[in-house]
Amino acid sequence: MDAPAYVLATLRKAEKAGAHPAELAALRRRLEQLDEPQAGLLPGEDLEPLTDVAVLDELPEPPAQLAREVFDRLVVVKLNGGLGTSMGLSGPKSLLEVKPGVSFLDVVARQVLAVRERYGARLPLLLMNSVATRGPSLAALDRNQDVRDPGVPRDFLQGREPKLRADDRHPVEWPADPELEWCPPGHGDLYTALAASGTLEELLDAGLRWCFVSNSDNLGATVDAHIAAWVAAEQMPFAMETVRGTPADRKGGHLALHRGRVVLRETAQVPEGDTSFTDVERWRFYNTNNLWIDLRALRRLREEDPAAPLLPLIVNRKTVDPKDPSSTPVIQLETAMGAAIESIPGARPVLVPRTRFAPVKTTDDLLVVRSDAYELAADGRMTPTFDGPGPVVTLDPRHYRLMPDFEQRFPAGPPSLRRSARLKVDGDVTFGANIVVEGEVHLTGPRRVPDGEVLRG
Repeated sequence: MDAPAYVLATLRKAEKAGAHPAELAALRRRLEQLDEPQAGLLPGEDLEPLTDVAVLDELPEPPAQLAREVFDRLVVVKLNGGLGTSMGLSGPKSLLEVKPGVSFLDVVARQVLAVRERYGARLPLLLMNSVATRGPSLAALDRNQDVRDPGVPRDFLQGREPKLRADDRHPVEWPADPELEWCPPGHGDLYTALAASGTLEELLDAGLRWCFVSNSDNLGATVDAHIAAWVAAEQMPFAMETVRGTPADRKGGHLALHRGRVVLRETAQVPEGDTSFTDVERWRFYNTNNLWIDLRALRRLREEDPAAPLLPLIVNRKTVDPKDPSSTPVIQLETAMGAAIESIPGARPVLVPRTRFAPVKTTDDLLVVRSDAYELAADGRMTPTFDGPGPVVTLDPRHYRLMPDFEQRFPAGPPSLRRSARLKVDGDVTFGANIVVEGEVHLTGPRRVPDGEVLRG
């Protein structure tokens, strides 16, 4: 049966732009998935809760020699394609300061160098960049020359694919800015980008066996000897770190059982009117996007299927110009890299402490990380100083969502949050120096909090 006209038109456009055969295979699969009933949706009524996973704290203590041997053949991969446009940034989000004078990438470099020194291991660092983040990010890493491994590339590029018109699914045309006709295929593109760039073969040729993948904005995602040795000893092709769900995770992806298989459900896969997604008691285990992958197993999968691993479709509906809600409505076809847990035989989740999951997605998160709720150790570990679940910050998006506005309202730096349970700010509030927040505090503006004030709930 012939493919629909919009499928052929989309593949032609991608091929004309230089797409690799592996990228075309993955794009074709997403286009075919789009035609399936309930495309990209996972209703809660079709799922069962996952009740039992391995626990990091119960994994055996690996001998130092084994840990060194595994780290010698492990590469750290950081997803680094984001520009932080939702926070008003025009450059790589990973170059934001998390502590005075120290960016996300600086911390990542410290973490890798510290593990190398402790174990005497190779442990290369590799970035998955976008075209926009590549130059500035590599220039920033040049300040940490010791982190380079001459036998391994420093980065590879994520792919891109045509945005589709929402009305007829044909590739959208936008002569005013042709770059807006394209979008990344979600971080599930990791597997295709590794292969299409030749990086997968380069890593294997360099004697590397495993990779630890995480987001560059999650500074809790350091390599762990217990998980690394467990994955190696069990000959595991894929492992996903999970955390126990909290109300703060209601927008993240959770694990569940679908027809007896472990699946990952993301926000965009929830049908309209399905309120089950926010039930953190039912869906107890949430994806951290910290993944451990056997590179040999990945190559075998891709030899059998150039579009492997099979990933569920995520359909994102936007406008071709995200800054102009009146521009042409489009569909972006995406996948999540963690969803490979469903299709890779032998893949397993492991429950880890919250200290391994502290992503910075908004200025709310950034304020917590910049505050004294976290201390940055010399080895790059971000250590929480609070007891319990930690502070939850909710800043009025009208005044704090964008970084220039956020910085303007904390001119002397963040308040102390180590004894805070919750800080909610409505309206325009500017904070003076040496502010302390304790318990649950709700502020309304306009106002200025004077220097040295202690705010108690």
